[in-house]
Amino acid sequence: MSLFSRLRQASLSRRHFSTILSPNSTTPLSSKEKTRAALSLLKTEENPNRIVEICKAASLTPESHLDRIALSVAFNKLSKSNHFEAIREFIDDLKSRPDLRTERFASHSIVLYGQANMIDHAVRAFKQCGDLGVSHSVKMLNSLIFACILAKNYKEVNRIFLEFPKNYGIEPNLETYNWVIKAFAESGSTSSAYSVLAEMDRKGVKPNATTFANLISGFYAEERFDDVGKVTNMMEKYGLRPGHTAYNARILSLCKLRRSAEAKALLDGMLARGMKPNSVTYSHLIHGFCKEGNLDEAKKLFKRMVNSGCKPDSNCYFTMVYFLCQGNDFESALQFSLESMEKNWVPNFSTMKTLVDGLVSISKVAEARDLIAKIKERITVNADKWNEIESSLPQ
Repeated sequence: MSLFSRLRQASLSRRHFSTILSPNSTTPLSSKEKTRAALSLLKTEENPNRIVEICKAASLTPESHLDRIALSVAFNKLSKSNHFEAIREFIDDLKSRPDLRTERFASHSIVLYGQANMIDHAVRAFKQCGDLGVSHSVKMLNSLIFACILAKNYKEVNRIFLEFPKNYGIEPNLETYNWVIKAFAESGSTSSAYSVLAEMDRKGVKPNATTFANLISGFYAEERFDDVGKVTNMMEKYGLRPGHTAYNARILSLCKLRRSAEAKALLDGMLARGMKPNSVTYSHLIHGFCKEGNLDEAKKLFKRMVNSGCKPDSNCYFTMVYFLCQGNDFESALQFSLESMEKNWVPNFSTMKTLVDGLVSISKVAEARDLIAKIKERITVNADKWNEIESSLPQ
């Protein structure tokens, strides 16, 4: 009997299957509360049996955005431990539900297969979508191409793009072409995307900012800077001025090449054009300068970001805390972590453990103890570990 079948059979004998999500709760959880509890558990769970059990307990389906995040975490872990059959059986079980025999469910299930690196199953799900009463639409095609990109199977993207529209009578749309261009860019063959642009012209499909951002990212990654200029000029041909999407793509690409100073010059160029950089712009730059070890510049940009009215997200705070700890600037890291936790964003255990150890190393034991208390107030995961760490702190 398979892993999934054993767990499904075991679940039938339980009166309250959701107790795994809230063992100490005396009241039933709402659907959203179940998903949040499942997501919290899945982030730290490594046992395949428990992972499937958590998904079943929360009644996760790809219909909900938060559920899809939880399923992505679960399927990534199951695929890494080679429990592909459990993933297939989980999705097959959902297919039997009458309320999920929809195009929305079918397209999301294809994407989940891609995240699990199960492209043969994704292709099969596309071909068999008629069993759910779903037609072979352009939305389904786009989901399949996206699934291949998630699995980094770029050869399959090309095959599907060349064969499936004709075989299934599907007319590619702008999203289709943008995904294919992205695949070429990620695979290191961005110049092949010029032929896609030519086909778009023939079919009267006008490129948008995302089209050119994908091209720019690809050419930067290949360090083909002449082509970056060529693409920027092409935008004018289509009546597009470089906006946030194009600028952010260029800034991110330069930061990845460890050329953050040049990326910052683009930020200044945006301001000179009267454009207001957004949170994404600043986040790319902050991460870039952090990776290059220029923490002072990263802190300046963070302050500039806030003063300009942009709101840092959780990842931006986590980036600052992590790299400041790596740079032994524990006092600044503490400040950023406290601000982050005020927004209920708690950096991961490893980062916070490094920060606690760092504070102790600079004789700030009281601050370390206070930080642990604040962590335990907000999350229950790893509570035993934090209790152990706290008890070992110098008196």
